[in-house]
Amino acid sequence: MTPIATPSDAPMAPDPDACSGVVALVTEYLEGALDADTQARFEAHIADCDGCDIYLEQMRATIAAAGRVDVERVAPATLERLVAAYRSARGR
Repeated sequence: MTPIATPSDAPMAPDPDACSGVVALVTEYLEGALDADTQARFEAHIADCDGCDIYLEQMRATIAAAGRVDVERVAPATLERLVAAYRSARGR
């Protein structure tokens, strides 16, 4: 018999007050997808944490560099593997 899921079984939302939460939420932050409260807490953490501030800037630099990749020059099989890896990592 399969146990019934309880609220304690549900995954916890990342905590924007913790470094691990910043790592988990950085994509949503950069996409402007966080609710106002979570965004404010995320930004407060970034303002006080040099490590997370550096991580955020590294992510911005990575996105800027990746944005210069000419997708037309990427082999179709490579592009398919990258999309599959991204979707797998995002749980989609």
